[in-house]
Amino acid sequence: MSAPLYEGKAKIVYATDDPQVYRTYFKDDATAFNAQKRGQISGKGAINCAVSSYLFRVLAQAGVTNHFIEQISEREMRVQAVEIVPLEVVVRNLAAGSLCKQTGIAEGTAIAPPLVEFYLKDDALGDPLLTPDRLRLLQVATEAEVQHLQGAALQVNTLLQAFFNRCGITLVDFKLEFGRDRQGQILLADEISPDTCRLWDQQETDPEKRILDKDRFRRDLGNVEAAYARVLELVTQQAEL
Repeated sequence: MSAPLYEGKAKIVYATDDPQVYRTYFKDDATAFNAQKRGQISGKGAINCAVSSYLFRVLAQAGVTNHFIEQISEREMRVQAVEIVPLEVVVRNLAAGSLCKQTGIAEGTAIAPPLVEFYLKDDALGDPLLTPDRLRLLQVATEAEVQHLQGAALQVNTLLQAFFNRCGITLVDFKLEFGRDRQGQILLADEISPDTCRLWDQQETDPEKRILDKDRFRRDLGNVEAAYARVLELVTQQAEL
């Protein structure tokens, strides 16, 4: 196996014989609170690879350009080579997580229209929330690109909300990353999984038992592996219909 081009908290990216194609390997490593909390979730890499593969295909069929090419093993996918835009784009449909802590809004409060936020992708700085003026100051993306990212994120939200509703899952919020290909086109990239989405089971009324995402790890709620496996089961069932 060749040396990695990049190793992050959840994935390793390798070059291939084709300079326009990368191979991404999904790890079982889990982190939270800007990597202050670390651990392992058994089978997470395989589940996130499978869920992301399904969802990237769903989005591509709906016209959302993304980097996914194919899943090549339980934990690996081939993707188009992109340079990641150093922004995390967060879409919120219900209040949860940092939004509640920073504003006092009650968890589960509906947000309409959905809230789109931009965070600087920089672990050393704690991935700070960016205002429009700070986005312009940092010049990590042009104003036209920022508008494109916002529009793409809302389009993805509409599609994923509909898909997850059919699965019996509420899409609370999620994080997206985008990248520029060799031609400068912006593609949806990274992953879409229980690591990057807050997902609540619509059949469960208990506020803790309904959680099917990494909040189970963040908050030491237990049954993390089972929650991830449940998401894969529901997504796979829906994708096969």
